[in-house]
Amino acid sequence: MTHTRDSVLQDLRDNKVAFLRLQFTDITGANKNVELPPSQFEKAVDGQILFDGSSIEGFVRIEESDMILVPDFDTYLVFPWDDGQGKVGRIICDVHHPDESPFEGCPRGALKRQVAVADEMGYSMMAGPEAEFFLFQLDEDGGPTLETHDSAGYFDMAPVDQAEECRREMVQVLEALHFEVEAAHHEVAPGQHEIDFKYGDALATADNLCTFKFVVRKVAQDYGLHATFMPKPIYGINGSGMHTHQSLFQGGENAFFDPDGEYRGISKTGLHYIGGLTAHAQAFCALTNPIVNSYKRLVPGYEAPTEICWSERNRSPLARVPDRRGVATRVELRSPDPSCNPYLAFAGMLAAGLDGVAKEIDPGPPVNANLYAMSAEERAERGIKSLPGNLKDAVAAFEASDLMRVALGDHIFTHFVAAKRTEWQDYIGQVHSWEIDRYLTTI
Repeated sequence: MTHTRDSVLQDLRDNKVAFLRLQFTDITGANKNVELPPSQFEKAVDGQILFDGSSIEGFVRIEESDMILVPDFDTYLVFPWDDGQGKVGRIICDVHHPDESPFEGCPRGALKRQVAVADEMGYSMMAGPEAEFFLFQLDEDGGPTLETHDSAGYFDMAPVDQAEECRREMVQVLEALHFEVEAAHHEVAPGQHEIDFKYGDALATADNLCTFKFVVRKVAQDYGLHATFMPKPIYGINGSGMHTHQSLFQGGENAFFDPDGEYRGISKTGLHYIGGLTAHAQAFCALTNPIVNSYKRLVPGYEAPTEICWSERNRSPLARVPDRRGVATRVELRSPDPSCNPYLAFAGMLAAGLDGVAKEIDPGPPVNANLYAMSAEERAERGIKSLPGNLKDAVAAFEASDLMRVALGDHIFTHFVAAKRTEWQDYIGQVHSWEIDRYLTTI
């Protein structure tokens, strides 16, 4: 829905909105907001609201702290609930300097810059993520536990799936916010769920992911549950991924489709895009899988990819081309997880794919054999490389990539590396329960 400054103000009045949230994200992808009463609505839509950027992860030093929030009116919405204190509206904002120049550390701005690169090449990126999540019970004090609310499996129904009502409420809220929800179902692991919404252009889809995660957590809380997008909260069961379907459109046509193309209609542009994804997969892995826990999911045996290659059909490689052609031709990247900052993850994937198109990178032939059943020797003979095995290795590959530095800009690049190095150091300095169980009485 297209909005203007005046139409937003009118809608705020018509809906008797009591609070307006100006939303943005930090480098880690955490949703942040400044909430305003009606007396400040005009200042908000005019981009006159300042906030302290020195308190936000990866933003600025304290001596450069003032930042302003510039609203994107097309992201305006009113949440379809009233918690007793009045209706709440929301606008997603870009972060600018006080002189109104774009802030180079704004993650949304990084994606917009990469979208502009695609536009200069004559393309627009379409993305369709599948963000999985877990629902856990709360303890007596209202804190989250690791006890799932059910023991259901893939596509199970009630009474085994005990979250049908909660999931339906999530869908109803999303539809009230103009999402086109395509499917909702129980996933493979106990307590694990997926709600899919229609693909769209990269920026709008990243915005929608931020909204989606907020809605899922809010509705789960209303049902006395805790929703988490942590990739691998429980050892020994499947983790949560965010398979990301992506394609390039050119002049309203899907540039990945060519009826005369190789591999049942995949165009050269599509193959080169896949070539870019596979060539730079190790480099952007820190963006698509950005936390220590991400790499507990990317292990063999749980349907998550660990090897860098592509396939026309099977789901074991990093990327596959689903069996649809024409306007639906797309590549599904299976490594991302929902802990990522969607703006940075999309920017990294798009930069990689566009580099493949620009340089005509050949992804090689598809690997249609089951990679999980291949030995390390067989993979080596085929020249198949692996994704990083932990956050430390992923950050090292990211830091070595000139493409990622250019795509994100120096500010985000350096702050992201610093934040992730700190996270890794914090992790390896801890003593974990596994170590106690393994060594305390045996050493």
